[in-house]
Amino acid sequence: MKVAIGQFAVSHLWQENVQTCLHYMDTAQADGADLLVLPEAVLARDDNDPDLSVKSAQAVHHEFIQPLCEQSRNNQLTTILTLHVKTTAGRAANTLLAIRKGEVIARYQKLHLYDAFNVQESRLVDAGNALPPLIEVAGFKVGLMTCYDLRFPEMALNLALAGAEVLVLPAAWLRGPNKEMHWSTLLAARALDTTCYVVASGECGNKNIGHSQIVDPLGVVMAAANQRPALFYAELESQYLSEVRAMLPVLKNRRFALPHLL
Repeated sequence: MKVAIGQFAVSHLWQENVQTCLHYMDTAQADGADLLVLPEAVLARDDNDPDLSVKSAQAVHHEFIQPLCEQSRNNQLTTILTLHVKTTAGRAANTLLAIRKGEVIARYQKLHLYDAFNVQESRLVDAGNALPPLIEVAGFKVGLMTCYDLRFPEMALNLALAGAEVLVLPAAWLRGPNKEMHWSTLLAARALDTTCYVVASGECGNKNIGHSQIVDPLGVVMAAANQRPALFYAELESQYLSEVRAMLPVLKNRRFALPHLL
């Protein structure tokens, strides 16, 4: 499976962000990608207004998603991103959407809200209460996660035990002391915990680190970006995944059952 990551700085105008997403989708599809992972909260962002993503929230099938669905209608590319979807007055759900062949084929409401490092995502965002689904892309089973979910190993493990071979993670990882180190360490750890490929797209810009990565099941970085907008690729191999899982059978060697997540 050929996977692509599109990393960019989200604008305060959702119309501009739609065009950026469409550009990455068009290029990734032309380059033969099966899966494209875009950042978290691509609807709108403003350094001077941390609430803009929620203020700009739309319904799932509204102006932002419609052109992306239309772009996907005549090809097999699966595109994954998150945006804020309206819930009640002044509140929203941070919602991951998987788009393919003109439809939203899966959605997931972020479980772990970023109430850490002096930020309180839950102030305006409603947490989900259900594990994300697995989707199939080019013969691989793909598990869905969003940003702060990365810090919770039981979630990645739950997805792997359900059959996931690839974990995808749209993110907007905030800058701060040691945050790049946290990001790279956790991506490698989740790959090693689960012997899954990890495909993580990070929003770049003034407040978020970028540094998107594609990591193999042994925690090795296959491809990565720096702090600038980028579109890059890697080939995921089912044979290699099988070899790693035979050599490092951590999913089979477990001695303790996973507690129920919720």
